[in-house]
Amino acid sequence: MNDRVVIIPTYNEKENIENILRYVFKLEPKFDVLVIEDNSPDGTAQIVKRLQSEFPQLHMIERKGKLGLGTAYITGFKWSLEHGYNYIFEMDADFSHNPDDLVKLYHACESGEGDMAIGSRYVTGVNVVNWPMGRVLMSYFASKYVRFITGMKIHDATAGFVCYTRKVLESIDLDNIRFKGYAFQIEMKFTAWTLGFKLKEVPIIFTDRTLGTSKMSGGIFNEAFWGVITMKLRSLGKRKKIENGKWRMEN
Repeated sequence: MNDRVVIIPTYNEKENIENILRYVFKLEPKFDVLVIEDNSPDGTAQIVKRLQSEFPQLHMIERKGKLGLGTAYITGFKWSLEHGYNYIFEMDADFSHNPDDLVKLYHACESGEGDMAIGSRYVTGVNVVNWPMGRVLMSYFASKYVRFITGMKIHDATAGFVCYTRKVLESIDLDNIRFKGYAFQIEMKFTAWTLGFKLKEVPIIFTDRTLGTSKMSGGIFNEAFWGVITMKLRSLGKRKKIENGKWRMEN
């Protein structure tokens, strides 16, 4: 086992999962993978199980249903910490995140440039391919909105392609992360930032999926819009303290 693991949540990703896994396992340096499988009716889990006999570095946690992106990653974070990984990655299964960029995110953290490296679509302009203009504008201005409300100097606060160092995840009270959808990505960055960790944006090109179905919905954006305000309000007038080795915000 190495000290790098990529967490990939899946729901109905039979068209993509084998190709993305084979791609990741060819990379240097080597990465382990943890699939968080939410009982896909299309047989995604069966494909992963077949590949596990070929790749001992492939792991899977099967859940009873579609429980939300945030809870999938929290489950993966806890498993990764328990199994001794020092660099823990978030990545989509659909090739919207280029697996080659895992190496860039890893080097950004391993070199000490950041405690958390973010694959950023907007740090060098707008680097998004195959999205309708309306969705590009919504995503871009969502990040501008988050930056304005929270004060974080991050261009792509909603990004879901991330490398966390172990110390970041160990310092966050994962059971206190509230959001499950789109806003989960914002809350994790905001929490790491309030704890004083260095957030490093690494430019990537985001390419929309060509196979499978997008999981994005209007409700996810609504959670993010209102969630940012409530998250910021909760942080006002609070102070940080250590409790059982973890930083948390105190009322």
